[in-house]
Amino acid sequence: MGKSVFNATKSALLCYSLVLITILLQMNSIVAIRGAWIKRGGSSISIDNSQSGNPGLVIDELPILEALRMYDLLPDILFWVKDSAGRVAHANKSFLDHIGVDSLDQAIGLTDFDFAPKHIAKQFIADDRRVIQGELVTSRLEMNVSRSGEISWFITSKRPLVNNSGVIVGSYGTSHHLEKSSVALNALEALKVPVAYVRDNYMNKISLSDLAEVSCLSISALERRFKKFLNKTPKQYICDVRLENARRFLVETTLPIALIADQCGFPDASYFSRKFYRAFSQRPSEFRASYQ
Repeated sequence: MGKSVFNATKSALLCYSLVLITILLQMNSIVAIRGAWIKRGGSSISIDNSQSGNPGLVIDELPILEALRMYDLLPDILFWVKDSAGRVAHANKSFLDHIGVDSLDQAIGLTDFDFAPKHIAKQFIADDRRVIQGELVTSRLEMNVSRSGEISWFITSKRPLVNNSGVIVGSYGTSHHLEKSSVALNALEALKVPVAYVRDNYMNKISLSDLAEVSCLSISALERRFKKFLNKTPKQYICDVRLENARRFLVETTLPIALIADQCGFPDASYFSRKFYRAFSQRPSEFRASYQ
């Protein structure tokens, strides 16, 4: 299964990997790798061995597994490739650590239901199906569960995987822990405080002025940073956190829906139901029933 996915999508993944090389090497116009040279010209990337006395290397000649191993160089960033049935075909070391397996062989063939809570796995698989139909997911904030069982927030992007004939044969994606990415990306540093505050206080009333005050920012500056780095407003982020926790309560407890709405910070059950349906295309009662 995994081998057929690799063969069908070899050129596409190699191109992505060569782009990754240039990013890892800080986007130099010409960089050396083991005597070869990667040259960036216009929209194309080629490898030229002429300076080492060897003939030029065609992209398709680069071993696919060697190219995919480049993603192990990205700390705290999960990378995966799935086939059209949502089964893992490849993953980097960070992904393997996240799901709690020791080797790639143990991960190949698994689906999200094998390593994620049911309500989260169901959402991931629904996303993958939409991606395979051509939808793009870019820098979306979503809840995930770490190996230790801790609920955390990740920024995720997904793309359809297309073979040489233009047929979508699977999907691939990256995801990175919001707080860990804040360490790696200075631009997100300013969001660590408001994100942590919302995580710890989502069940209470949170005003923009409160959030701006704990962040040592003006309301307008806070809104600009959320929009720039999370592509959503602070209010949308607060609602997302409340909805994700509500989904967890619906699956893991038997609490009445009205009580869940209250404990997740929604003003009333009717408002909660409307927001839930808008986000997940199911009413809270329907969502809960699907897990019983």
